[in-house]
Amino acid sequence: MKFALFVSNQHPPGTNMLTALDEQIRMVHAIRDHGWDTVWVGQHFLSTLSQTQPVPFLARLAPEAGDMDLGLGIQLIALLNPVHVAEEIATLDIMCRGKFIYGIGLGYRDVEYNAFAIPNGTRVERFEKNLEIIEQLWAGESVTVDLPWCKLDNASLTTVPLQQPRPEMWVAANSDKAVLRAARIGDTWMINPHARMETVANQLELFHAERKAHNLPPAKELPAFKEIFCAPTRKEAIELAAPFLGEKYQTYQSWGQHKALPGDESFDLPFEQLEEDRFIIGSPEDCIRQLLPWRDDLKINNFVFRTHWSGMPVASALQSIDLLNREVIPALKS
Repeated sequence: MKFALFVSNQHPPGTNMLTALDEQIRMVHAIRDHGWDTVWVGQHFLSTLSQTQPVPFLARLAPEAGDMDLGLGIQLIALLNPVHVAEEIATLDIMCRGKFIYGIGLGYRDVEYNAFAIPNGTRVERFEKNLEIIEQLWAGESVTVDLPWCKLDNASLTTVPLQQPRPEMWVAANSDKAVLRAARIGDTWMINPHARMETVANQLELFHAERKAHNLPPAKELPAFKEIFCAPTRKEAIELAAPFLGEKYQTYQSWGQHKALPGDESFDLPFEQLEEDRFIIGSPEDCIRQLLPWRDDLKINNFVFRTHWSGMPVASALQSIDLLNREVIPALKS
């Protein structure tokens, strides 16, 4: 079993971002010496919250992380120039001394695609073409392409990732079609925190079958991103987490995140309905009980925990991390 912390680079507008950075570094320190494996940071553009971008953030966290890996989860590569991505991520892999996991995804927010003038109907093609170019450049190949957004004539990189042929690649996906694509193009599927367990179980069957159909080996890592908050009692955990986690999912609702999931999903629900079979909230015993089916039935072997959300006092998140360190993680490892 491996365990990771997803640190927050989203904060309420008007936040002192230097203070917020120092608080996230405190969270990294709180897990660094307790057997955690990875620190993750995500990406959005034009967020309604104050947000830092993940590549410089991870570069800053690298010297704080000790022996842990750093994960970028996820980079929205369809929005970006593939040459820029290839060189930037190669640089980041070097700065992380090869202790880096690269997460990618298509994204879903129209405001982001509109900002980069990417028309509907071209998103998947751009995502797949960019990934192809990035991987070719990392492999040291000479690349020639003539695309509307990238023109290369026998171009190659002189700086490639420290990890060869490339960093481990996790692909985020919400819809069934995207899960099948993740099975084909990446090393594993980064399971989202939004779907209920039944949905994830069904999609895992698709994922495993698709890899087998394409003669790909079973994924070595099977990671699940989980919203989690641990307190001495479930009542206290709900009181501390619900205002901030609930607001987070209201933001997701306004961004249209729910539309990317299969079925008729909505996050516009009372918190007690929203959290059911979706979030891990409660006492250490509650958290262990809720996580065991993910470990034992779905065979998840890498949990990515987020226990801090925009606006939450960092002291509350550190208390949750302390209980995860002392009680939850040891039980799940045993």
